[in-house]
Amino acid sequence: MAVTMEQARQWRTRFDEESPEAVIRWALSEFHPGIALASSFSMEDIVLIAMMADVRSDARIFALDTGRLHEETYETAEAVRRMLGVRVEWRFPSMAAVEELERSKGLFSFRESLENRHECCRIRKVEPLSRALSGLRAWVTGQRREQAVTRRTLPVVEIDEGHGKILKLNPLAGWTEQEVKEYVRKRGLPVNRLHDMGYPSIGCAPCTRPVAPGEDPRAGRWWWERPEQKECGLHARNAGEYDRRDKGEGEE
Repeated sequence: MAVTMEQARQWRTRFDEESPEAVIRWALSEFHPGIALASSFSMEDIVLIAMMADVRSDARIFALDTGRLHEETYETAEAVRRMLGVRVEWRFPSMAAVEELERSKGLFSFRESLENRHECCRIRKVEPLSRALSGLRAWVTGQRREQAVTRRTLPVVEIDEGHGKILKLNPLAGWTEQEVKEYVRKRGLPVNRLHDMGYPSIGCAPCTRPVAPGEDPRAGRWWWERPEQKECGLHARNAGEYDRRDKGEGEE
């Protein structure tokens, strides 16, 4: 059943000032097994996996194996699985679509134009995500407002217009990078080695690079594009909507 705008508004008011743990406890009690976390095995995602596993050992976690991930990400996924005892539901892109893309446009077409990059992300990420979310009532992400200009007004609770108007939860929306690191340190959680190598954001290997000290955290993602373009389609459909909604605009 699709979430109504009024329900989302009430939950947003209720949870915007609540702790991430409180949001997770409520969400799992309300929606499990029809709720899952989308993980790229960044620090944020690992924090949320730990919080979810504290509530339910069978909390659902899924990940998108695009075929172009760093080896360090796979190592982290396995460490998380073993330490926290969770089961990761891996999702893969269509083999036929990947074959056609690489045969017709080569291995690095995504660097040639924004259109080509969106095509690659659609095949490797967006379509598998749609399958992963099919049948769910809600999903959880590790997005934070501090991460990017496209996320500055990110709410804790929103409606995912692009996926059947299911609920989308961003429990760490208001957390700083330091709060994430401190939680990881206190719990002794596994950390993707890419973070220590200068990668604040975890993505596909050809589209992600280290950033310099003081540089924007998203500067290492699709560094050949403008900042406002740096989303892969998993979250972009809501970019810029939050301010309009808070003003009562853009809602039906």
